[in-house]
Amino acid sequence: MSLTIKFWGVRGSLPSAPTPTEWTYHIEGVLRNFFSLGYRDLSQVSKYIKSIEEPVVGGYGTATTSVELRCGRSQIIIDGGSGIRTLSESIMTGTLGRAKGPFHIFMTHFHWDHVIGLPFFTPHFIPGSEIHYYAVQSDLEQLIRGIFKRPYFPVPFEDLKAKIHFHVLEPRKPVKVDDFTVTPFKLDHPDPCWGYKVEAAGKTYAHCVDTEGTRVTPEELGEDLPLYQNVDVMYFDAQYTLPELAEKANWGHSAAQVGLEIALREGIRRVLFAHHDPGARSEHVMELKRQTGEYYQSLISKASENKENINEIIWDFAHEGLEIVL
Repeated sequence: MSLTIKFWGVRGSLPSAPTPTEWTYHIEGVLRNFFSLGYRDLSQVSKYIKSIEEPVVGGYGTATTSVELRCGRSQIIIDGGSGIRTLSESIMTGTLGRAKGPFHIFMTHFHWDHVIGLPFFTPHFIPGSEIHYYAVQSDLEQLIRGIFKRPYFPVPFEDLKAKIHFHVLEPRKPVKVDDFTVTPFKLDHPDPCWGYKVEAAGKTYAHCVDTEGTRVTPEELGEDLPLYQNVDVMYFDAQYTLPELAEKANWGHSAAQVGLEIALREGIRRVLFAHHDPGARSEHVMELKRQTGEYYQSLISKASENKENINEIIWDFAHEGLEIVL
């Protein structure tokens, strides 16, 4: 049995898409690249598309945070950003099966970008459907009820057809959901935000957005250090460059370089960076990726010079629709 992770939304703060003018320039660049690489015939378009990274053509996506994890017939969802709407469509068209659930939704916190998609999760409106919400926040039920309330949404919570259950979690205490073991750990965010360590099929995923990474050393992380230990894949907040991180202290978001430092020290095998800024177009994220690559190589070179043993990691910037299987 394997653990499958799919990222239905990877943008932060606000759903955001390029303007028509920006898309025009982007497409023009893609076409120019086609010819500059020596392609001439339309029959070569598919070959060209397959030869480059998906975000180079389609961008990194517009939807905010929502991550699905599957193991066998078990499924959990982390956060209800606008990406959960697309997940909902897949569920309703039968692509994923089990239209009535039960569905298990773990909430990190309740900023707009993490809840905006919840009213568009169709199983809420299906008689006999069953939805379980989980969060450390003690007012979980009140917060979810408040989303389904006029004037924010026309259908009140009391009119939802699904059976909805609420589970308040204890910090750093694991909970079992089918084939998953899920443990909440505190992140560095202005409003309380809880990351999740998810274990299934002998693999471990660490969900670490939104976090500023103000605590980095083992001593600083203290009882939250296990979130980063014995992890196969870490999903880490990288909304800013290092200079931007200094300018936006206490905004609750981090830079890829911070995540790399933690990953290398703790021996994390793979890192995906996300929570892309709403103003960040494809070229901006690719520039972040270039800067991250330079920083990563400097860390590797420094370790080599000092004759230190270091486990190299696989890292990238996540895009909407990305699916990985462990």
